[in-house]
Amino acid sequence: MRNYKLPSRNEWPAILQRPVMNVAALEATVKPILQEVRANGDAALKKFTQQFDKTTVENLLVSEEEFANAQATLDASLKAAMLSAKVNIETFHKSQLTQPQVIETMPGVQCWRKNVAIEKVGLYIPGGTAPLFSTILMLGVPAKLAGCQEIVLCSPPPHHPAILFAAKAVGITKVFKVGGVQAIGAMAYGTESIPAVSKIFGPGNQYVTCAKQMVQQQGIAIDMPAGPSEVAVYADESAHPAFVAADLLSQAEHGADSQVLLVSCHAGVIQAVEQEINKQVAQLPRKDIALQALENSKLILLNNEEEAIDLLNEYAAEHLILSCDHAAALAEKVINAGSVFLGHYSPESVGDYASGTNHTLPTNGYAKAYSGVSIDSFVKKITFQQLTPEGLKNISKTVMAMATAEGLEAHATAVRIRL
Repeated sequence: MRNYKLPSRNEWPAILQRPVMNVAALEATVKPILQEVRANGDAALKKFTQQFDKTTVENLLVSEEEFANAQATLDASLKAAMLSAKVNIETFHKSQLTQPQVIETMPGVQCWRKNVAIEKVGLYIPGGTAPLFSTILMLGVPAKLAGCQEIVLCSPPPHHPAILFAAKAVGITKVFKVGGVQAIGAMAYGTESIPAVSKIFGPGNQYVTCAKQMVQQQGIAIDMPAGPSEVAVYADESAHPAFVAADLLSQAEHGADSQVLLVSCHAGVIQAVEQEINKQVAQLPRKDIALQALENSKLILLNNEEEAIDLLNEYAAEHLILSCDHAAALAEKVINAGSVFLGHYSPESVGDYASGTNHTLPTNGYAKAYSGVSIDSFVKKITFQQLTPEGLKNISKTVMAMATAEGLEAHATAVRIRL
C-alpha cells in the first residue's frame, strides 16, 4: 500500500484516483459479442459459453431437477444461514414500501404518485472465483417485494448449488446457464430462450460492466454505473488495528482491481494497521488477489478529523467504515458514500451478507450522485391527477395565462373548451 503523509488539498485528486480501465479496448472486445448475440440468439450464447466458460450447454434454462439437486447437495448450515439473511433483507426492504398519498393542491385538484413495478428485470450473478450467491438475495428480494412480474437470472455455468438454492428461495424460477458479456446481451435483446428485460442489475468484471453501459446507451436501463469493489476506513486512536486490517482485506480479496483506503490523523494507527495487514494477508486463501489489490491501495495520514471527513466525502466510497468511538456523531458529516458502517463492531462483511441493507452499491465515485439498490430500483413512480369541474375552474386562469405566454394556444384551448 502506498503511504501519503499530510498531503495538501490540491494533491487529493491524484491520491484518490481509482484504477483506470482502458475503455476503448474494452468496447472493442465487448461490441462484437453483443452484436453476435443480437443476431444469432441462443446459438451465439452456446458458442461463447463453450469459448469462455469451457462448458457445453444444450439447454440454457436450469431444470427443476437441477434445482432439486442443488437443494439436496447444499450444506444444511449454509442453507440456514442464507434463509436467515433473507429474512433480514426482507425486513429492511419491506420498510421501503409506500402507499400512494393523495394531495389536494387546491380545491378540486388532486394529485398522487404511485409505485408501479418494472414488469421485466434481469439479474446478473458472477460465477468464477467467487460465485456471489448473496447477490441473488440482495436483488431477488426487493424485486419480488416490488412486484416485478418476470425476473430472469443469468449466471455462468457450472452453477454453484448455492446460486440455485438462493434463486429458488427468493422465488426466481427462470435461471439460465450463461455468463459474461453474452448474458448481458441476451437480457438486453432477448433470444429464443431468454426474454428481453427492461432493466438489468448485478455486478460483474470489467467486461460485464462495459456491456451494461453499452446496452444502456441503446435504451436498456441498468442499476447503476459500477467499477471494482472498494472500502475506505477512517480510524482514530480508539480503533483496533486488527479489526481495521481485516476490514481492508475483506475488500482487497474481492479482486485484483479492488481498492482500499485507510485514512487517519495518527501515524501510529496507520503503522499498526499496516503491520496487521501484512500478518493477516499471509493467511488468506485469496492472498495473491488481495496483494494485487493492495498495490492499488493507499494509507493516508491527515492533520485532523475535519480534513479526513472532507477527503472521504471527496472519495465517495462504496463502503465507508468509521472506526472510532464517536462514529454516530461523525456519520452526520458524511454526505457521499454507498453504505456506512459505524463503530468498532460493524464490519462491512455484515452489510455484504446479512444485516439487511443492500450490498449492490455505487462504486468509482458514483456515490456522489447514485444510491445503492433498493425497492425504488425496481419500480417506476407514476404521477396521477384528477380534477373536478370546480377544480378545473379554480386552476384555469393560471394554466391559460402560462400557456398563452409560452405561445402554446392549444394548451390554453384544452382548458378553455371545458369551462
